[in-house]
Amino acid sequence: MPADRARSRSSEEGQGGSSTVEFALLLPILLLVLLALVQVGVLARDSLLLTQASRAGAREAAVQPSTDAVEHAVRDAAPGLAAERLSVNVAWSGARGSPVTVSVAYDAPVASLLAGWLLPGSVVLSSSATMRQEFA
Repeated sequence: MPADRARSRSSEEGQGGSSTVEFALLLPILLLVLLALVQVGVLARDSLLLTQASRAGAREAAVQPSTDAVEHAVRDAAPGLAAERLSVNVAWSGARGSPVTVSVAYDAPVASLLAGWLLPGSVVLSSSATMRQEFA
């Protein structure tokens, strides 16, 4: 019986060491997956901010004929986005009651650990909103 106990103890100690090695091999993959999930969450947040910014720009374009005022409204509505990566396009189509469309694009950067081999260096997000023009 003592020999059986010695064998079971040595096999239990070996199991603890192998689980540590398995965890050490799996940890980088788990961290990479976690970083990818965080990056997807950041891109989703940026997309929601962009949608809100295009709506704010369309509201401003519906009441004012100034492209500068529309761009200012878009940038104010998206404080978490880098202003130099935003592009705003306004399309008025006529007189009062006609639709006005504001299209906003954002070049969203991707985390440097994921960029290149897993994801592109940046992702272009876009959103547009259309409202009825209120001025003549």
